[in-house]
Order: sequence, then C-alpha cells, then structure tokens
Amino acid sequence: MAPPERERATPTRPRRDGPRPAPGLGRRSLLTGLTGSVALGALGALGTAGCSRVAADGRVEGGSLLDRLRDSGRVKIGIANEPPFGYIDDQGEPTGEAPEVAKVIFRRLGVEDVTPVPVEFSALIPGLKARQFDVVSAGMYINPTRCAQVLFSDPDYLMLDAMIVPRGNPENIRTYEDIAARGLRLATGQAYAQLDYALAAGVRNPLILPDQVAGRDAVAQGRVHAFAGTNVTVTGVVEGDGRVEATEPFQPEIDGEPALGAGGFAFRLTEANLRNAFNEELHRLKDSGQLLEIVSPFGFTEAEMTDLTAEELCG
Repeated sequence: MAPPERERATPTRPRRDGPRPAPGLGRRSLLTGLTGSVALGALGALGTAGCSRVAADGRVEGGSLLDRLRDSGRVKIGIANEPPFGYIDDQGEPTGEAPEVAKVIFRRLGVEDVTPVPVEFSALIPGLKARQFDVVSAGMYINPTRCAQVLFSDPDYLMLDAMIVPRGNPENIRTYEDIAARGLRLATGQAYAQLDYALAAGVRNPLILPDQVAGRDAVAQGRVHAFAGTNVTVTGVVEGDGRVEATEPFQPEIDGEPALGAGGFAFRLTEANLRNAFNEELHRLKDSGQLLEIVSPFGFTEAEMTDLTAEELCG
C-alpha cells in the first residue's frame, strides 16, 4: 500500500539506495529512521523474549531462525509493495523480483510458505529488527550505512538509474548534473538512494514523493521537470502513458566514483546461519542461470546480473 503523498522541501534521509562513503553504494537510500528503528527494536525485543535476542553492539551471531522456519514451514518476508521489486498481486500473493527469488530459495531450504508483510520502504529495516518479519525481500540497495544494521546476502542485481520526463524530453535531461546546472525541479521517491545522488550532484530542494506512480503524475502535471528512480522502475511505470517517457539509463556518480545500485536480501545481525544458507542457494541460482529466468518477467535482463558481493558493497 502506497503511503499518502507528501512533499518536503528539505528531506530527511533516503532509501532503497543511499549515501556512500565508498564507491560501492546502494539503491534505495539511507538508513530508514534511526528513531523508528530504536523504538521498533525495543518493542521487538520485548515481544519475543525467549525466542531470540538482539545482537549486542552490532555483533554478528549465528542464530537458529533457519531451524525454526523449517519447523514451522513458514517465513515472513518484508516488502515495500513497489513493482517490480516486490508487491502483492491480485490474489494477495507476494510477487516481484525479490519475492520470486525468495520463494525458490526458501523452498530449497525446506520452507514452503512465504508470507508477505507489506510496509513502507523506510520501515523495512526497523520492522526486520522488531521481528515483524524474518527477511527483507524488497530489492534493497546494499550500502555501508545499512550494512551496519543488518546482514545482506550478496546482490542479485545491479541497476542503473533513469528519469521520468515529459514526452519528448523538452529539457534534454540525461543526468543529475543536468538538473543541477539548469536549476530544474527534480522529484524522487521516499527514502530512495537517488536522493543522495541528486544532492551530491548539486540538485537543490528535491521533491520527495511516495513512489514512482506519484512521480510519473507529478511530471505529467508539470509540477517537476523529472522524477529519478531505478531504470527498471522508471521504464515500467511510464509504459503506455503518452504523457511521459523514460530517459536512457545512466550511471550516477558521487565524488567522481560510480554509485553502484546493487540490491539484495537483508537479515538480522543475529541470523548469520540463515543468511549464509540463503547465500549458498542464491549462488547456485546464479551459476545455473536460473536467477535470470526468475527475474526476467519483471524487466530484468542479463545487463542487471552481477558478481559483486555484499562484502565489496559494504566497504
């Protein structure tokens, strides 16, 4: 479910991607609310006493969640209801790039039932910490800020950025630098990493919207000159809309270095065993070519496949 539309002249922090102290940075941005994280984490700890405990001082622990998931036959995945990365279909089932990969991997791990828990993107990491679900399955960009809070699988895709612009692209917008140099108005999604990329390029006062659908409409209505997102997201949302189009995909940079938009699955710091087992199956899918078969219906191509690791992206 998309959150109500809201505009903020000075956004807090971003999302699926994010700031990056090192060249390997991520897709929907930054942190996702330390305050909410602390509050939800506290509630989660109280509500699950005796089941598992919070890792002290960010310490990584093995954990027994995989055994419990196998016993119950059910895993809960956190999604942000954002096509094509993860959403609920008309039958109420989780689908999209990340949930479909998760279904295959968890079945291989002996867990048949994959249950979606939809939340706003900015609530994914706090919700994971609060044990509202067992894994983030939303195509979340891997970056050092997030790596300090959760364990990531290796990425299952690497994505370029693109922008929604009016049909014909009258301002000839190609990059964030174009927006900044001409003083144009840019919008991006709530907690998107594209916010960091835009600010680093000198874009002033980006408009923050709930999602790419709101962004498409803002461009079509002339409220902004462009909306920034991932290439696959932008391409999908403009399809069939004669008012707008997508720019050619481009590689964003921060401080002259490429900002790598590589997404993966996130696990609690206490559950290294689950993350490691998941990672092993993910690599089998990559090696066999099955990963591309799973994600291609959602607009992913060979160009989005990657051999990057979470260790490289975490810096």
